Amino acid sequence: MLSTLTRCCILRLPLPAAALPLSSFSYNYNNPILSFSSLPNNKPIIIHKPILTTLTPLSFTLRTDHTMASQSNPQSIHDFTVKDAKGNDVNLGDYKGKVLLIVNVASQCGLTNSNYTELTQLYDKYKSKGLEILAFPCNQFGGQEPGSLEEIQNTVCTRFKAEFPIFDKVDVNGDTAAPIYKYLKSSKGGLFGDGIKWNFAKFLVDKNGNVVDRYAPTTSPLSIEKDLVKLLGA
Repeated sequence: MLSTLTRCCILRLPLPAAALPLSSFSYNYNNPILSFSSLPNNKPIIIHKPILTTLTPLSFTLRTDHTMASQSNPQSIHDFTVKDAKGNDVNLGDYKGKVLLIVNVASQCGLTNSNYTELTQLYDKYKSKGLEILAFPCNQFGGQEPGSLEEIQNTVCTRFKAEFPIFDKVDVNGDTAAPIYKYLKSSKGGLFGDGIKWNFAKFLVDKNGNVVDRYAPTTSPLSIEKDLVKLLGA
């Protein structure tokens, strides 16, 4: 779509414009002096430079990358692109057909041992049937995830032998909350408001990317097994 902008000049003239012989003036764009041959003593008149240029096309560039397009009006979790622990983009559309358990994790929480242990048990048992656990480290609760992504991965892989993917560290509350968490919270509000209350809040997502349930941080992962099995059809 193109639009045109008309050249606009403002003249500071000592007499009405109608009295000027407009056919007898000259104007140099780089030297804003307007001269009229019929004026007394041919005295120059100062003129403002044009503030807009003639026929300037306005062009618009539409970004079509997945992150901008999909996250502006997401219809499901599959519309999001997130960063993994190594900074690579991960299109969650790749998880279509999988049941997802999305968890904000921390390495130094009182809930860390029980949750990581049980999440690992669920993943080992059902990953071949279509379960994926997506772990998002978050340091917003008690500063209990202060380490680097490398340190977090070492904790998860070495200490708990977990094989499910760890993603980039994110905020889950406030203005800086990751877009995926804004979507999760808007899809399934909590008992006392949408905000995440602590580490290890859990969101259950069906094979079509719809958020079907939300569990409190204190909810045992193994207690979710019956809901997982129902979605997996296992």
